[in-house]
Amino acid sequence: MKADKKSMLLYAVTDRTWLGEELLENQVEKAIQGGITFLQLREKALDYHTFVRQALKIKKVTDHYKIPFVINDNVEVAIEVGADGVHIGQQDGSARAIREVLGKDKILGVSVQTVEQAVAAEKDGADYLGVGAVFSTATKLDAKTVSFETLKDISQVVSIPIVAIGGISRKNLSGLKGSGIDGIAVVSAIFAQEDIQVATQKLHEAAKEVIG
Repeated sequence: MKADKKSMLLYAVTDRTWLGEELLENQVEKAIQGGITFLQLREKALDYHTFVRQALKIKKVTDHYKIPFVINDNVEVAIEVGADGVHIGQQDGSARAIREVLGKDKILGVSVQTVEQAVAAEKDGADYLGVGAVFSTATKLDAKTVSFETLKDISQVVSIPIVAIGGISRKNLSGLKGSGIDGIAVVSAIFAQEDIQVATQKLHEAAKEVIG
């Protein structure tokens, strides 16, 4: 699978903070049924083998629904489980070097905050960009906010899809209209909700209105 603009509309990033007694793969399935178009598995605390086991369970679900599936940061896990690709931040190594390891057929997403970073990531082989944080977010307390103007500038200088991320909810989503983004990436707006499927359905509809 590739990271085209259509698949970027509603990009979900997992977070086990709100799991409770539920399995992450079940929450992911509800989100897919609600309308997410792309999934990133983000695990900062799991050991390697537990991460692999969890990734394989998630991949079974995303394969069934034919949803692109990438791993956050961990190239080794992505390769081992046969994920569609990996998403890296600015501190996770060279996009060019990771592209060489992944090969040309896998998806490479890169987080950026500036026009310069965006241009460099595309040049180094990124398939899409995650730009943010566009709003303040409790998920990543150290994230710097990217202005609407910067978001718009980035969308005008790169040809690959871009998704806005950071503090996005159904309530503030309209503030991104006209920015040129191809989609939104969310965490708590899906996984912190009492009814994940219904929340995702409403978010999907709102995203379509803003992004067109």
